[in-house]
Amino acid sequence: MAMAIRRFRHLPSLLYRSSFAMIRGLPQAPAGCPALPLDGCRQCVPQMLLTRQLATKKAKGKGQTQARVNISAALVEDIINLEETSEDMQAVVEALKEDFSRNLSVRTSPGVLDHIIVVTKDGKFPLNQLGQISQKSPQLLIVNMTNFPESTAAATKAIRESGMNLNPEVDGTIIRVPIPKVTREHRESLAKLAKQSTNKSKEALRKVRSKSVNQVKKFKNKVSEDTIWLLEKQIQQMADSAAAEMDKLLAAKTKELLG
Repeated sequence: MAMAIRRFRHLPSLLYRSSFAMIRGLPQAPAGCPALPLDGCRQCVPQMLLTRQLATKKAKGKGQTQARVNISAALVEDIINLEETSEDMQAVVEALKEDFSRNLSVRTSPGVLDHIIVVTKDGKFPLNQLGQISQKSPQLLIVNMTNFPESTAAATKAIRESGMNLNPEVDGTIIRVPIPKVTREHRESLAKLAKQSTNKSKEALRKVRSKSVNQVKKFKNKVSEDTIWLLEKQIQQMADSAAAEMDKLLAAKTKELLG
């Protein structure tokens, strides 16, 4: 009986320490927050719990599967616009798709010359805004520069330097563009250009990532280290996802070109 009484005496102290531990685990309410002191800041709790849960992933060993970070854009909108970052990265991917479609095909059509950029004294213009492009035969495209004869030389140079392995021939204001036969060598050349285009796109992607990470680092003295780490991690994952999509595009294009 005496032993039971002695144990009972320690119960209030144990309950107090347990309650204090639970309260200490909650974030403190910021100045002006109407939350009750024992409740913590209800608006801050979800963000802190997310931070603590995901921050434990930093301790994982190399080679182990890392959980994907998925921070709500609304929680960090004062630091960085994650949706805008995602859109900028996806724009790089879409530009690569468009480049593959327009410039790296074994099929011949007048459209392959449309968006070659011509540098003139009045500025830069797509070829189809300066000349009328038509297909005379499967192996010959014609560019009629009658409307802008002064730009004929610049258009010829742009076609020759387009990276499409074209050697235009000029006859007055008419530019004849022989289309190379689809030989194995030509296919391999196109596949090499596809690789180069992908590398350039990945460089553009890295610039978007670096710009976003630098934006986040500006707040390192205003937010927690965990928050900075989580944002950098999410930005890197977004970049990795875009790069993986580019690799898939390159693999598909290479297969299409080489057969």
